[in-house]
Amino acid sequence: MRAGLLLLAALGLAAIAAPLAADWLGHDPFLPDLFNRFEPLSAAHPLGTDDLGRDLLLRLLYGARVSLVVGLMAALAATLIGTVVGLLAAWRGGWIDAALMRLADGLLALPALPLLVILAALDPAVVGLPRGEAAADILRIAALLAAFGWVGVARLVRATALSVLAQDFVRAARAMGVGEGRILLRHVLPQLAAPIAIATALAVGGAVLAESVLSFLGLGIAPPAPSWGNMLANAQELIFQAPLAALWPGLAILLTVLGCNLVADGVARRR
Repeated sequence: MRAGLLLLAALGLAAIAAPLAADWLGHDPFLPDLFNRFEPLSAAHPLGTDDLGRDLLLRLLYGARVSLVVGLMAALAATLIGTVVGLLAAWRGGWIDAALMRLADGLLALPALPLLVILAALDPAVVGLPRGEAAADILRIAALLAAFGWVGVARLVRATALSVLAQDFVRAARAMGVGEGRILLRHVLPQLAAPIAIATALAVGGAVLAESVLSFLGLGIAPPAPSWGNMLANAQELIFQAPLAALWPGLAILLTVLGCNLVADGVARRR
């Protein structure tokens, strides 16, 4: 768990420090420099340059700001929706539980990736978002991922909440006249902390991976704003000429997903 937290903390700090790194190296990660295309590793360009002469280290750091923000936003939104839906289903039961779980089952049965590709390909102007702006792309992709990502969290929360609500201490609290809201907040939610933490950690890694896939296909974060996915897309035709351009963003995705999985595994072991 510590290794995962350290890994994610290092990636987060590196993303935050991206402007400082740009000032220190003296390069603009968005400005092409055709006289310095495919530069090797050097003091001026620690990870080399891409096909437009842009510094790969700075592109990687600024891409981390985009990819990690999308992952966190999508995971937190999916966790919040899933927690509310799962807790409501377990608490109310009856037709509410049946309706919410059938909705979850229906979404779970859908082919998520093809639907994400179709929805991501829709014109952002249809929903009132500007075209080609990084902030709008981040919001759009995070919303799409959250719309499909809450189902697993809801089912996990519902199953755990049903187990907790059947415990004797909950029955005793109800017998003493404690309100349902207080029971949910003081007795049920604390018991859900570990499952929710595990689901959130896994959701961050899954969202980063999904955003990378969409950006790789040209349906996610639009250039010139860098993300790890569109960096991989730009490098795919140059894999033999400049393999490092594909290595670094792929390694960043790998380390992020690995860190999330290590954190989730650590939380599960401490339960």
